[in-house]
Amino acid sequence: MRTCLLTMIWAYLSLYVNSTSISRKTVLEMGGEEDRDGAKGGKILKRFKRGWMWNQFFLQEEYTGSDKQYIGKLQSDMDKGDGTLKYILTGDGAGDIFTIDENNGDLHANKRLDREEKAFYTLRATVVNKNTGLKLEPETEFIVKLHDINDNEPKFAKELYIASAPERSNIGTSVTQVTATDADDSMYGNSAKLRYSISQGHPYFSVDPNTGIIRTALGPGEMDREKREHYQVVIEAKDMAGQRGGLTGTTTVNITLTDVNDNPPRFSQSIYQFSVPESIKTGIPVGRINAVDKDLGKNAEMYYSVVSGDGLDMFDVITDKDSQEGIITVLKPLDYEKTRTYTLEIQVQNTQTLDTRFLGYLPTKDMATVRIGIEDVDEPPLFEKASYMMEVKEDAAVGTAVGSVRAMDPDGYNSPVRYSIDRRTDLDRLFNVHSGNGSIFTIRPLDREEVAWHNISVIATEFNKPLQTSWVPVYVRLLDVNDNAPKFASFYETFVCEKTKAGQKIQTVSAVDADDPVGGHKFFFSLAMEGAYRGNFTVKDNGDNTAGVLTRRSSYSQLHKSIYLVPVVITDGDFPMQSSTGTLTVRVCTCDREGNMELCNAEAQTSSAGLSTGALVAILLCVIILLMIIVLFAALKRQKKKEPLIISKEDVRDNVVSYNDEGGGEEDTQAFDIGALRNPEAIEESKQRRDIIPSGTLYPPIRRTAIPSRDNADVRDFINQRVQDNDSNPTAPPYDSLATYAYEGTSSVAESLSSLESASSEGDQDYNYLSDWGPRFRKLADMYGAEDSDRES
Repeated sequence: MRTCLLTMIWAYLSLYVNSTSISRKTVLEMGGEEDRDGAKGGKILKRFKRGWMWNQFFLQEEYTGSDKQYIGKLQSDMDKGDGTLKYILTGDGAGDIFTIDENNGDLHANKRLDREEKAFYTLRATVVNKNTGLKLEPETEFIVKLHDINDNEPKFAKELYIASAPERSNIGTSVTQVTATDADDSMYGNSAKLRYSISQGHPYFSVDPNTGIIRTALGPGEMDREKREHYQVVIEAKDMAGQRGGLTGTTTVNITLTDVNDNPPRFSQSIYQFSVPESIKTGIPVGRINAVDKDLGKNAEMYYSVVSGDGLDMFDVITDKDSQEGIITVLKPLDYEKTRTYTLEIQVQNTQTLDTRFLGYLPTKDMATVRIGIEDVDEPPLFEKASYMMEVKEDAAVGTAVGSVRAMDPDGYNSPVRYSIDRRTDLDRLFNVHSGNGSIFTIRPLDREEVAWHNISVIATEFNKPLQTSWVPVYVRLLDVNDNAPKFASFYETFVCEKTKAGQKIQTVSAVDADDPVGGHKFFFSLAMEGAYRGNFTVKDNGDNTAGVLTRRSSYSQLHKSIYLVPVVITDGDFPMQSSTGTLTVRVCTCDREGNMELCNAEAQTSSAGLSTGALVAILLCVIILLMIIVLFAALKRQKKKEPLIISKEDVRDNVVSYNDEGGGEEDTQAFDIGALRNPEAIEESKQRRDIIPSGTLYPPIRRTAIPSRDNADVRDFINQRVQDNDSNPTAPPYDSLATYAYEGTSSVAESLSSLESASSEGDQDYNYLSDWGPRFRKLADMYGAEDSDRES
């Protein structure tokens, strides 16, 4: 049916267009004004006749025929049919999309055209002589328009729409708007006239057929987010004004119901029970309670509060912002001996305003009962106060009571308590506490000017359970006593001109006091009563804790006296009154007419440069001491310090004696004769050492009388005995063999030098024989012989 309808429309339009285009019109150019103007100018203009002109042709889009589509015919009045004219076509698509028969002016379309791509084409036509190529007619412009057919379905701006609407909305509440467009010509027919309808989403939503606005279709009681939150709606757009045979397009709209605070919170249970030890600290959580709200986000936020119960002052409840749970915490210390159980009534409600339209008679708040049991704990002693503050005068005598602390066993046993001071907080040991009654007293003098506050800790310990201890801070403030005399604020030194006038102020002085009186400092200044300086200077108290030093003469002389020491008495105004005397140094100097110092004596000049005589003397002494240290260090460096042979005469046990003698190598055979140790009588007295330079004083050779050697007979007897044993040995080999006897001889004449072996016979030792072994052993004989004589004496 749709194809037949389109064919009939196309046939009708084709007949109309062809009949219009074939009919020729003769149009005259508008030349009236030109004739008049020409007449006025004295020139006669000729008016030309235009032979042919047409405005537009119409062509149906989406032509499906196999032949070229005939558009119309162009014909000029100058065409006699003799074939001398030629039709030429230019413009949009000429020669490609559109062609013209150059002999008869028939116009065709070569391609299938789409109005949605291009709605019209502008062409130009002219007629020329085939033989000469001259234009016979002016170029004429015409338009080929494409007639629209319904070949495009509606298209929505989005394939998927996301929208939301508040839950509990009234019927007809606007949700969103969808928009579709049709590419067909809206000025021709109903191809682009759209109508909207809903194909999925009934009965919850509806759509306006003309505007595409989606609205709610059910009442507040049905649109409840807690029952259903998400909806999917399919909207259809149909052209041809929604008539049968029109083309359609669809889109999907996902609609979410947003939350409204229409549900109050409710406890998950009506009674909660917890137990905590009595030693729990304040602020520590006891337990959590939970309430549920079906709403979301801010509408589900709630807060808890304790509204009644005997634990109203002992516990509190706060809201966990993340989990929306109620956290019960301890407000005050618990005591099992006083109260063993607490009951709380806790209320929960929303933080946001609740929409009560749909609640009916339901309450907007909920209540729960919380029971908390206290568990007994063996607790340490408990002080009556969390901290103590005491005061004592700084001049209090040793043993003065400062104050007292008191602690008791909170358990039912009432164990006695012993007090002590944490010495880590009283390193100077200024205070002590009575172990029985907690009285704190001083054990050393106090001084507020050194430390004004003392922070100590007192420890309370149960007698029966020493591990049960507790601490309490004690702050002791020392009260000021006027025990310090005022003194000058700084060292004062000034000058006076030789030529001056009486009553001239030469210096302003002030004072400081280490004490801190309640009413502030008040100082009085005066000149000392005795002394010759009273006739030279005077002191004027300014009344503001300062004083001025004034001259009493009009002239001073450096030659007579160059320095004046003016004693100023400073007295405070507190009780007991304290005073001191400060000395002001005044130098006599030569000044100009304006009173500026020009020249003082040598001592004054040195002082003005910033160095006093005492400072110069100190510097000089330092330099001298430094030079002496350098000289002493150099002298000590040049000397070689020799270690004593024996450190102590009393200590003669196994000492190692170092002689610092080095041998002459393998070729040195006379450096030392080891035979002297084997046989003292075999010393070669005439041999001298060749590894040292002979000294000027040589020891004279010692002459001895030859004594028959007892060692030789002993060795001889030993060898003979060994030979006889070998000869009589039946196991001896039948041939000569070498026998080694390794005889060491008898004991040494000198015996052992160790004090360990000689301790029993220490009184019988004779070291004189060591003198016969040479100068080195003579030294040993002298040392050990001297030790014996010292002990005997």
